[in-house]
Amino acid sequence: MNTASLLWATLFGTVGVGYFVYGRKRNAVVPLVCGVALMVYPYFVANLILLVVIGLVLMAVPYVVRL
Repeated sequence: MNTASLLWATLFGTVGVGYFVYGRKRNAVVPLVCGVALMVYPYFVANLILLVVIGLVLMAVPYVVRL
């Protein structure tokens, strides 16, 4: 794991915590699930480009999907 991967993983994990807290307070499923996914997926993705793309997609999902 290099420095860039570590920084991106930290950024996405921080956003994931925010989504998780928001989802729990509002009882919203989509932000809650995206928050958990943002916190967990960096442990399984080693490719930096794929890490950033998946993170950006997961960050955009709560804005696109409104339930």
